[in-house]
Amino acid sequence: MEYDFLVVGAGLSGSTVAERLASRGRKVLLVEKRSHIGGNAYDEYDEHGILVHRYGAHVFHTNSKEVFDYLSRFTEWRGYEHRVLSRVGGDYVPVPINRTTINRLYGLDLKSESDVAGYLERVRVNGLEIRSAEDVVLSKVGPDLYEKMFKHYTRKQWGVDPSVLSPEVTLRIPVRLDEDDRYFGDTHQVMPRDGYARMVARMLSSGNITLRLNTDYKDVAGRERYGHVVYTGPIDYFFDYKYGRLGYRSIRFESRTYDEEVHQPAGVVNYPSAEVGYTKSTEFKYLTGQKHAKTTVQNEYPTGDGEPYYPMMTGQDKALYERYREEADALADASFVGRLAEFKYYNMDQAVASALKLSRKLLGELEQQV
Repeated sequence: MEYDFLVVGAGLSGSTVAERLASRGRKVLLVEKRSHIGGNAYDEYDEHGILVHRYGAHVFHTNSKEVFDYLSRFTEWRGYEHRVLSRVGGDYVPVPINRTTINRLYGLDLKSESDVAGYLERVRVNGLEIRSAEDVVLSKVGPDLYEKMFKHYTRKQWGVDPSVLSPEVTLRIPVRLDEDDRYFGDTHQVMPRDGYARMVARMLSSGNITLRLNTDYKDVAGRERYGHVVYTGPIDYFFDYKYGRLGYRSIRFESRTYDEEVHQPAGVVNYPSAEVGYTKSTEFKYLTGQKHAKTTVQNEYPTGDGEPYYPMMTGQDKALYERYREEADALADASFVGRLAEFKYYNMDQAVASALKLSRKLLGELEQQV
């Protein structure tokens, strides 16, 4: 069979492109090296009947009406405002830092936004040239909050000192002057009612999509008849690591089920202490709204080995990526989209937005050829 497109990867990016192309009558071969669709957002019921995210907590949030309306075609939603606590000095304090966080950690009684702004102005490092993730935090909240809540957590997460990470790693983390303890402030904060895997399955239900699981891109490259390639995997792998390997962080997950309805005080608890091996623990029933007599909690241990999850945001890695990007841009028969292919720290909605943009471009080019 001849396909118009070969799409590599059945995560949110690849599934969005495949669905858009198929909806316009294009024949799509979608290959996925794993045994399931949905990428890192994949969820499933564990042996106790509890819906869990196999690859860590995925909470959907967006300000994009386009992305929200698009995904709403494939799922109904349940409202969910994500809250995260950080275990610091025997206490649980809100993340991102807000007025409650500062009052609890320092025994203060700041009552207004101006009080908090004044406090932060006194403790932050002024006049700092922002070159790293460390500089961002020091310029916002000062050295003590940096030490308590960011420094060791970031070292565990990325395996390097925050002073060598790009500023974008911590620029995305807000500091609030009020008592808003929601992790996100987006217009739409929801979870797919039936889970991510079912949402993606509906995206891929078109008869114009041929799905092959347990299939690596290089198992079909040049062996099938197809036109354009849309690639969502690690870009360095696509080019056979010709310039060297890009840095990625992976995660090792450990889960435990408890004979209790609720185990921890929030859906996610961060552990910024260097003495705790994992970075965070997720209790999925908070996220899914599932009612169950038991509860499953998953701990995350960042590692340099394993599946690539997070592009390393160092100057060296970004420079190496630019070499691959230049070569990718020169290819007329291939496009690259998604966190690993674009080497960007995308949220889910950003990945979908990028995939929608690429889909419009590809379909527009096809219409011009007619």
